Amino acid sequence: MSPHLSLQRTEAEARRALLDITSYDVTLDLAADDVTFRSVTRIRFTSQGGATFADLKPVAVASLHLNGDPLDVDLVDRGRLPLQTVAGENELVVDATMRFRNDGEGLHRSVDPADGRPYVYGMSFMDAAPSVFACFDQPDLKAPYTLHVTAPTDWRVFANAAGEQVSPGHWEFEESAPLSTYFVTVVAGPYHLVEDSHDGIPLGLSSRASIADDLDRDADEIFTVTKASFDELHRLFGIRYPFGKYHQAFVPEFNAGAMENPGCVTFRDPLIFTSRVTRGVRIQRATTIAHEMAHQWFGNLVTPVWWDDLWLNESFAEYLGNRVTADVTEYSDTWADMSYARRQWGMVADQGPSTHPVAGNGATDAVSALQDFDGISYTKGSAILRQLNSALGDDVFFGGVIDHFDRHRFGNATLHDLLGSWERAGAGDLDGFAREWLLTAGPDRIELDRDAGVLRRTPPAGHEADRSHSFRVAVASDGGWRTETVQVDGPETAYAPEGDAVLLDPYDDTWAVTLPDSATVAALPDLLPAIDDQHLRAGVWNGLRNAFNNAAVSPADIVDIAVASFPVEDTEDHPRRTRAWLYGRVLPLAPAGSTDRLHEAVLGRLATLETGSEWQLAGFRAAITTSTDTAELRGWLTAPPAGIDVDRDVRWRVLARLAALGAADADELQAAFDADPAADARVELTRALCSRPDPEAKEWAWSIFTGQTDRPNYEVLAAGAGLWRGGQEALTEPYVDRYFAELPGTAKVRSGWVLADAAEAFFPATSISRTTLDKALTLAEDPDLAGPLRRRLTDAADQLRRQLAVKAAFPG
Repeated sequence: MSPHLSLQRTEAEARRALLDITSYDVTLDLAADDVTFRSVTRIRFTSQGGATFADLKPVAVASLHLNGDPLDVDLVDRGRLPLQTVAGENELVVDATMRFRNDGEGLHRSVDPADGRPYVYGMSFMDAAPSVFACFDQPDLKAPYTLHVTAPTDWRVFANAAGEQVSPGHWEFEESAPLSTYFVTVVAGPYHLVEDSHDGIPLGLSSRASIADDLDRDADEIFTVTKASFDELHRLFGIRYPFGKYHQAFVPEFNAGAMENPGCVTFRDPLIFTSRVTRGVRIQRATTIAHEMAHQWFGNLVTPVWWDDLWLNESFAEYLGNRVTADVTEYSDTWADMSYARRQWGMVADQGPSTHPVAGNGATDAVSALQDFDGISYTKGSAILRQLNSALGDDVFFGGVIDHFDRHRFGNATLHDLLGSWERAGAGDLDGFAREWLLTAGPDRIELDRDAGVLRRTPPAGHEADRSHSFRVAVASDGGWRTETVQVDGPETAYAPEGDAVLLDPYDDTWAVTLPDSATVAALPDLLPAIDDQHLRAGVWNGLRNAFNNAAVSPADIVDIAVASFPVEDTEDHPRRTRAWLYGRVLPLAPAGSTDRLHEAVLGRLATLETGSEWQLAGFRAAITTSTDTAELRGWLTAPPAGIDVDRDVRWRVLARLAALGAADADELQAAFDADPAADARVELTRALCSRPDPEAKEWAWSIFTGQTDRPNYEVLAAGAGLWRGGQEALTEPYVDRYFAELPGTAKVRSGWVLADAAEAFFPATSISRTTLDKALTLAEDPDLAGPLRRRLTDAADQLRRQLAVKAAFPG
């Protein structure tokens, strides 16, 4: 993979001062080849006159013309085409061949194993647009786009603007509203389409043909959430949705949850449910729908000038997506679920070595900015906006937002611009708020000292701040709970609650690391089972996770609390959530026999849960994950508990667990896939094959990491998860040294999103030793290591350091 240059902020500022883009006209031929496609781009722009460059990442260039004059096709160097513009009107025409990709970026092409049909979608975010069309790739050079697409005659094609098939295989699209390059998309393939409308807005949903029945089954719920969200966002903003149609495309092998492309939002298609799912996943889908809709205003109508204001997109969409879902859909419990799903993502990132401010994070180039696309940009920013809204009230908060939209409609803006809009709306001077909460990294730490009768507030080392916190405290006494509100304005605040347990900020009112004291931890095994307030239960587990992350609670105590009341109410087991944290972080450090204790506790809890309920499904999944009894697991394949169906998801969970235990060989796993060759099953096949305690399985997983075996993005991450299975340390020990030796070379076979994700997925998570930490820290100091690899390596090393701190604090 050629080393393309990443756009520097200084270069973007110089190019913006030189150029204004009038329009793009892009012609794509997707029908000629399975590997490459033709891309012809005509860019009209005005210039002050002088030297600049366009961004272009082709396989080959057929011709280049600037203002009618041919240019040498060999001018393109490391993704850049140098140009000598004239003052006034200019026109650049580029005829190039581009490569379809399988890493979730650029123009991604995949083949559905269910029916062998190909699907294409565009993901232009962060340096990827130039691999689809020639462009000036930065967020503040917006322009309208007109697309022309040739595709196989049985395909449908969608893009940002409305379009139609004018003759077999030939699609013409209307001119779009002004867009940043990273919003431009094309979705093409034999997609199944469902259409509707609401309040004058044409609505569409599309998915692969093989999951058409699943989309049809889910369409009513998706449209219901979409319509309710539109109504609420129109009410809050007082500004109509500005991009015409609203199509939601569910596409295969998508890296993120979704991408907010105006008029054609792309979602990962596991959000069309082919197996039974829990409420947690349904909430995730609903909040993702509302999140991407909020982006149509925050991000799309008004776009950041540069990536250091990425939070102006993501924090607002996170806050509003959760708020709208909670307020106007059936998922009124969204905030409790988000506490489980997202709180620790941001909190851990904010305590790590790569923490950064919410705003003004100093991103010097686009690639480094992608690494700040994290839990701070989403979760912490959302929490701070929620605090600000609580302080200002809706009238002032949204009054400022509307002023911001009106002043910068279809343009670009900065944090300073938004603060000015809020101040005009009556917020008062926000300089202090911005300095303490948005421009200073790291969270305060707040702890209760019962003996001294005080709450202690400690700012993060190296990021001094003087923040005030107002939050609720839950106090348990005489078997019941009461809630009090406290205000922390200094290093010490007098507070002496009388109770057996004291939970600080369990309802996520502020942003701080709050830790339960030892008396609270000791009381929780008796108290937690009786708590039926789901947000309070989430607060318990977030407090324990904060404490574990800071070596302030023992793994044994956490296991005792989980055994007393296993957290099945956190119905999903995504890696960021509580149960995955228990399995991956706590159990490796817990006393011998803890997995079996958890398994027995899960089985006991499972017997008490309503048959057919989502909690029962969550509990059964936990039983699979913690089981070490192969006969029990095989029995569940044919005779699961009443209320549980052995659908594709359940089948592959059991098979993957059997594989990790050495009780399912490659032939059995392949036969299971051959009997049901679906896209999600192919990912699970890779995970299960790599999970086997077998040298050949581990070597094959490693070949995926190095790129010797080419697999699309989802399978790369599944292979990493399968490689490092607990209990297989003797088998995987050689790969610890190989990881540090071979990680740098992965930058030659991958880029962007999946480069960093693979570095994290293949980090030797089961090698909890000081030697491994030292190797990680040494490699992270290598100046030649690619930035995305250094960032993920540094963060993974910090988590390992924290596990070692727990081992040291609680030996045995």
